[in-house]
Amino acid sequence: MMWEMVIGLETHIELSTKTKIFCSCTTQFGGEPNTHCCPVCTGQPGSLPNLNKKVVKYGAMAGVALGCHINLVSKMDRKHYVYPDMPKAYQISQFDIPLCEHGKVELENGSVIRVVRIHIEEDAGKLIHEGGNYLVDYNRCGVPLIEIVTAPDFRSVEDVLLYLDKLQGIMRTIGISDCRMQEGSLRCDVNISIRPKGAEAFGTRTEIKNLNSFTAIENAINYEFERQVEILESGGQVEQETLHFNSDTGETRSMRDKENANDYRYFREPDVVTVRLSQEEYDEIVASMPELPEQRLKRYVEEYNLTEADARLLVKYRKVAEFFEAAADIDAKSAAAFILTNIFKSVPTEVQREEWNIKLSAENFRELVKLTAEGKINKNIAKRVLDRMLETALSPAEIIEKEKLGGIDNKEFEAVCRKAIEENPAAVADYKAGKEKALQALIGYVMRLTRGTANPAETTEELKKLLETV
Repeated sequence: MMWEMVIGLETHIELSTKTKIFCSCTTQFGGEPNTHCCPVCTGQPGSLPNLNKKVVKYGAMAGVALGCHINLVSKMDRKHYVYPDMPKAYQISQFDIPLCEHGKVELENGSVIRVVRIHIEEDAGKLIHEGGNYLVDYNRCGVPLIEIVTAPDFRSVEDVLLYLDKLQGIMRTIGISDCRMQEGSLRCDVNISIRPKGAEAFGTRTEIKNLNSFTAIENAINYEFERQVEILESGGQVEQETLHFNSDTGETRSMRDKENANDYRYFREPDVVTVRLSQEEYDEIVASMPELPEQRLKRYVEEYNLTEADARLLVKYRKVAEFFEAAADIDAKSAAAFILTNIFKSVPTEVQREEWNIKLSAENFRELVKLTAEGKINKNIAKRVLDRMLETALSPAEIIEKEKLGGIDNKEFEAVCRKAIEENPAAVADYKAGKEKALQALIGYVMRLTRGTANPAETTEELKKLLETV
């Protein structure tokens, strides 16, 4: 029998506010355990939460970016569960009236994923397993989250990865999260079931919790799909349960029975007032939204004639795209090539490209692209200058002058071309005999004598002119 996977995602994204959702503790990643917390985020008796208004704004921005309806009036609820990482024994979240509802994400392969809801909530602490003991770090308690819940619209691992990659790009572009999976800023719960190919009814689903890398997500889905297929084909039944994925063994294991909404005993959070956005605040959010990656991608392809592959790499990081646009109006293809080769080589990691803390200023980059476009330096010299700019923060003019890369005057250039002809009689004879490729040997000779500073097109033209008189 052919089986089909059916997947829905719950994606938790930590918001880039400076303070937590209900207190003034820092959200900074790291720090000594239990040093970024207070009576509020550790649930001490008598402490009262105070909602961070920026969390509501960031949540609404996410909703606008994903085409959601924004509920101008929503509320906070208590979600009860007993686990060491949640000291209050409940989480302040949103239940029946979330901030955002009914959006969608269109994937590059044509698939459309429905977004059921986006709600705001507080993060839990972190459990650390050490020598058979469970240690708890409450630094992460109260860090603001949005949870983005999709419909069960995924039918392949590929769609899941495309969706998460696009979601990551959108959230970074609108500036509400760095989405660093290695730091837990983006984590994913995968709800997966299987059914016979062509069937309409859903099977029994399991939930794989807290996956924090694309590799883990892919491996967990593939393993759980095969596990459920094996159970059903051997005559068994899949049990609804919550699973943990072990990256070391590549297997899922049971954590607990899958809870339903009734198990959480939701009720309205009495210590937080109704969440309200005015129409004016909503309009300001919509007006302030930056160009989204998909819109920018389309513009780069249509306006700058970039390939979709190159454009997609540029729009993945907002700061990279803004840096590119500083010189795109001069020569977009050269600017893109410089970034995707020389500059990306110097900032190889995702975090480095997201932060974009390079020594090269946008103004100096624009000047380099301009010099290249005007033919004042050739592309080989431009790449050498660019590498030095990345090392020194100097302007292209300073590096060209300092390292004598500015080329030679017309009289000296003609003398070098004559010397190339005189010292390469065999190549001259071959060229005269109709072998066009022989000209490349003469061009190469000129480039060596000029340390690569000669313009290849001008060299070709000058050599041909001189060869007519030989």
